[in-house]
Amino acid sequence: MPQNLISVGFSDADYEDIDAALTVLERYFATLLDLSADERRTLTKMGDKSEAFCRQALVALDQNRQVLPPGLDLAEAQRDLLHFDQLRARASRLNVLQGKVDDTVTALGSDVMTASLEGYALLKVLGQGSGLEALRQGMASRFARRSSKAVEAAPQTQPGKVAAV
Repeated sequence: MPQNLISVGFSDADYEDIDAALTVLERYFATLLDLSADERRTLTKMGDKSEAFCRQALVALDQNRQVLPPGLDLAEAQRDLLHFDQLRARASRLNVLQGKVDDTVTALGSDVMTASLEGYALLKVLGQGSGLEALRQGMASRFARRSSKAVEAAPQTQPGKVAAV
């Protein structure tokens, strides 16, 4: 049964606009961090419960500047929180878009794979004697399996015995 989960209607001009928009994002986001897995793992993280604590702490510190040690840059922490809020809103939008792109690429790949499998099955049945056999055989390599002779040729051992090398 034919499958067509999606038909994308972007024109070449649309893809050019998308690429231009991505180029703008890449330019603005060039200064953002790209942490390694180890760096990410070792960072102190601010989760949902911690976020409320952090917001309250910054307000309390702002109201009691006389207790701030010289090394604590409250203004920088406040700017970090502002950018945290602003970037998180954009990250949420980007995540939605990325999810749609991922799902669409998956659906398009599935549509192509389904059509290809159906076409291949037709070639197997109808291609004999019509000059398509060589093409069909070339496509058959996708389904090639290791022969059972190769498996049988491997040295076999009995339980508790080591095969001679």
